[in-house]
Amino acid sequence: MEKPAQNTDAQNGQVQEATKASSDGSVCGYDSLHQLLSENLKPHLFQEVNRILLGLNRGKALETISLPESAKALSSGHNFDLQASCFLADKELLREPRIVRVGLIQNSIALPTTAHFLDQKRAIFEKLRPIIDAAGAAGVNVLCLQEAWTMPFAFCTREKRWCEFAEPVDGESTRFLQDFARMYNMVIISPILERDVNHGETLWNTAVVIGNNGNIIGKHRKNHIPRVGDFNESTYYMEGNTGHPVFETAYGKIAVNICYGRHHPLNWLAFGLNGAEIVFNPSATVGELSEPMWPIEARNAAIANSYFVGSINRVGTEVFPNPFTSGDGKPEHADFGHFYGSSHFSAPDASCTPSLSRHRDGLLISDMDLNLCRQIKDKWGFRMTARYELYADLLAQYLKPDFEPQVISDPLLHKKSP
Repeated sequence: MEKPAQNTDAQNGQVQEATKASSDGSVCGYDSLHQLLSENLKPHLFQEVNRILLGLNRGKALETISLPESAKALSSGHNFDLQASCFLADKELLREPRIVRVGLIQNSIALPTTAHFLDQKRAIFEKLRPIIDAAGAAGVNVLCLQEAWTMPFAFCTREKRWCEFAEPVDGESTRFLQDFARMYNMVIISPILERDVNHGETLWNTAVVIGNNGNIIGKHRKNHIPRVGDFNESTYYMEGNTGHPVFETAYGKIAVNICYGRHHPLNWLAFGLNGAEIVFNPSATVGELSEPMWPIEARNAAIANSYFVGSINRVGTEVFPNPFTSGDGKPEHADFGHFYGSSHFSAPDASCTPSLSRHRDGLLISDMDLNLCRQIKDKWGFRMTARYELYADLLAQYLKPDFEPQVISDPLLHKKSP
C-alpha cells in the first residue's frame, strides 16, 4: 500500500516558525498559554478548557475588572502586560465583604549585567516607577515585587562581587518604595538581598514588608535554600531565621513564602497555621527547570491551606560577563535560562487567574474577598480534619537518630521458593 505524501516542507516550516516565536520567550508567538488557547479554539471549546485549567469561582469563570484609563495608558505607554480579575465570595449575613485589591509585578532587568552596578539598580527603579504608578492609579491595596527585584539574578554565577547589591532593610530600595506606599496608601512587599549590618554583614534573601503609611512592618527571610545546579544559592546566604511570620496589615493578614519554599508543603502549612489570608511567592525560576511545576504548587497550597496565593516570577534572559557551569555535565554558559514570568493568583476554592505574559513585564491585579478563606474552611474542613497530632508524633520520631520508618513487610516477600 502506498503511503500518502507528507507535506514535509510545510511541517518543517511550522516547526521553524514555532521555534523562532518561542526564542523570545513567548509561547509560539503568544504572550501566554491562555492567549494561545483563547485565540485558536472555538469559543465553546475554549470555555470548557478554561473551566478545567483555571477552575470556577462560585460556579462561574473569573470576572474581569475595569481599570482606570490612567492605568491602561501607563501599560500601553511603557509596554507592560496589564490584567485584572476578581475572586468573589458568597454573601454572608453576619460579616460584610472583605474585598482587597492585590497586585503582582514581574519584570526583566533594565540594563546589561555589564553596566555599572549603581546604573543597573537605578535603571530598575525607573523601569518599575510607571508600573507601580499604574498599581496606585488602579487602587491596589497590597503590592508584591519579584524575588531580588533590585538586581539581576546573579546567584547562579557564584561570583561574590554581586554581593554589592545587598543592602540593609532600611536601605535605598525600601526608601524608594516607602514614598509609593505613602502616596497610594499601599502595603508593599519588597524582596531584596539583605545585608545584616548588626550581625557581621551577614547576607539574607529577605522580603521587607512596608506598611501603607510608609513604615516598615517587619521582614521575613527565605526559609529554604536551593542546591540544584545553578540554584546553589548558599554561596550568598543561608536558611532564614525568622520562622513563618504573618503580618497583620490594614488590608488583611499576609505572609511571604520566598521562591524555593514553594516546593515544601510544610512551609506553606506553617504560614496557614499562623493565620495567613494571602501568601505571596516572589520567585526567580527558568523554564527548563520548573515550568511544569509552576501552575501546580501554589494552587495546591491555596487549596490545602484555604488562603489566597500570589505567585511572581521575573521575565527575560540575563546574560552575564563570565560563563559558569551548573555541575550538571553541560558546557559552561553565560545565562541561566529564560525566566518565564507567568505570574498568577490562586484562590482557596481552586480557581486561579490567567497568567501574565511569559516574556513581557507585567502587572497583575485581583480583587479578592477574604471571606472566601473561611467559607472554604467551613465547606471542606481541611483544618478540622487534619489530625496534626499524628504528624507531630511522626516528625518527632523522624528527627531522632534511631528513627525507623513504619514499614510492614510481607512475611513471604523474601521467602525462597521450594
